[in-house]
Amino acid sequence: MNNEPVDYDKQLLKQIADGDRHALTDLYGRFKRPLFSYFLQLTPDYGLAEELLQDTLVAIWKSAHSFEGRSSVSTWIFSIARRQAHNTLRRSKLPLANEIEMDELVSTHPEPEEFTLAFVARDELVDTFNQLAPVYREVLVLTFIQEFSYQETANILEVPVGTVKSRLSNARRLLRTILDARERTKR
Repeated sequence: MNNEPVDYDKQLLKQIADGDRHALTDLYGRFKRPLFSYFLQLTPDYGLAEELLQDTLVAIWKSAHSFEGRSSVSTWIFSIARRQAHNTLRRSKLPLANEIEMDELVSTHPEPEEFTLAFVARDELVDTFNQLAPVYREVLVLTFIQEFSYQETANILEVPVGTVKSRLSNARRLLRTILDARERTKR
């Protein structure tokens, strides 16, 4: 996720704990995109996702002194982000996302037919993903989009590694079932 050494993130947290606002700005620059992407997986509301990002930064500012280094900085930050999101969504009684933001298709001027087919395939994938329960979408996002290890994902979700593996297995099985059913109805 980040190109600079992990020690740099730890140094930034130490500086934040010492009250260095510039360090918070640097940390924000390093984690803004992955955090915002994560929040968009949980809520389709861009405004709420931005609010969650800001709330997470405030929480990091307030709790940087509590980082003990037992996990990576990114795992620690995503744990805070998850708590912020779940607390806010629970309080506001908002549903978890029904839409997923996908990266734009990488293409150099596709033919109209290719573009249309790719767009339809993307929409089908998004629709299929959205049919999964939030617990499965979240574990897929953390492991495949954010590229956290099973252990890091378990730390963020505050569940055992076995639960992460089980949720991933169930999510894959459900995705296959949904895709197979969709394919059968096309015939």
